[in-house]
Amino acid sequence: MDGRLHGDQSLRAHDRDHHLHGQTDLRRHGEDGPVVMVTEGDGVRFTTDDGRRLIDGFSGLGCVSLGYHNDRLAEAAKRQMDKLPFAPTFYGRSHPKVAELAERLTSMAAVPMDRALFQCSGSEANDSMIKFLWYRNIARGQPERRKIVSRWRGYYGNTVAAVSASGQPHMHAKFGLPLPGFLKLSTPNYYLGHEEGESEEEFSNRMAREFEDLLLAEGPETIAAFFAEPMQSGGGAIRPPQGYWQAMQAVIRRYDIHFHVDEVVCGFGRTGHLWGAEAFGLQPDSTSCAKALTAAFFPMSALMIKEDFYRDMLRNADEVGVLGHGFTYAGHPVGAAVALEALQIYEDIDLIGHVRRVSARFLERCEALAEHPLVADVRGIGLFCGFQLMADKRARRPFAPGLKVGVRVQDAAHDRGLYLRSIPPDRLSFMPPLIIEEDEIDEAADILEQALDAVWQEIR
Repeated sequence: MDGRLHGDQSLRAHDRDHHLHGQTDLRRHGEDGPVVMVTEGDGVRFTTDDGRRLIDGFSGLGCVSLGYHNDRLAEAAKRQMDKLPFAPTFYGRSHPKVAELAERLTSMAAVPMDRALFQCSGSEANDSMIKFLWYRNIARGQPERRKIVSRWRGYYGNTVAAVSASGQPHMHAKFGLPLPGFLKLSTPNYYLGHEEGESEEEFSNRMAREFEDLLLAEGPETIAAFFAEPMQSGGGAIRPPQGYWQAMQAVIRRYDIHFHVDEVVCGFGRTGHLWGAEAFGLQPDSTSCAKALTAAFFPMSALMIKEDFYRDMLRNADEVGVLGHGFTYAGHPVGAAVALEALQIYEDIDLIGHVRRVSARFLERCEALAEHPLVADVRGIGLFCGFQLMADKRARRPFAPGLKVGVRVQDAAHDRGLYLRSIPPDRLSFMPPLIIEEDEIDEAADILEQALDAVWQEIR
């Protein structure tokens, strides 16, 4: 992409010289500056400083559910800023918006939840959950229950404990991570992981046996929880195969393992259901959510727990005199006001119904690309789809890493007006804002097909 050659060069220089970017090639950024500088947006499109208009096929970072302009959310934020721009929630203090949000959110949960703790990010919510699990188990006289089981390619955030639970090796490298006691299971990627002749159900049962074998090897009495996303996002939009969650939850119940479901990406309509847990029949013991909670208009997340968990926490809090945990901006009044308005908008416009209607076209167009020479596997649900690119789809032979085929398709799509994300090894994740319409889906799918064609012509 040559977008970095245009636009306001002074701002690009400031960014290059003074802004430290996460999840970025630092060497390249230090030499070339930002690849893209976004200046404004509306609907499902954003504009860059070189004048390009792109359809956002990745919803920012899976969070821009209502697109890039919404008067109601802006007005809700302004009203709250005018009335009460900040109020802490430490020391038993509160404010009306956070009280209202806690009740509304817990009443919406996929399974009954009773208490909500608010933070600024999904990372903080998941990190808090890990601390609370350890805290609760000490209260129950089970301090040995500290190990967290999760899956390779899963993603739960970048704070120290949350990233230890995440199965993203590049996020551990050179940080001295993961922490001890964070255990990993296989990614439920049927296409890449199945044995010859193995059905999806057989693959799922093998994944469940792997889970049970790990529990028995480690000792179920040492396991604090199993963390999982209903459908993995950080691994490249990986939809679990048939029978997977039924088999995995049977193991969870057999050994009485706490099941924490991360709804940071899947929550609030992405799968065509309010929660990913509903889409895949999950029964979580606790839930974290963020991103679409405020439609990305304000940094906010929530951790929801059940009353029995809370009662166990009371034992330690009574002994110490206080719950020694919290964040300055937890339950921020502006964030709570925006979240309440976002939830009301979702209801008023029947966002779930809209996603279900347009997802038929979205998945039809995505699945049609499975016939493309570069595409080996396509799986999705709602407005959430992953593509696996392979040199030989039948033999499951990948492209040479140096070809960077996924990145080339991503860049070719960008040059034609569609932002997608390439995730190693050569996966594409396509998850547009939830308000996208069918004509915009067709436009985006056409661009993606053109990008695939262009890269195929380059490497064939």
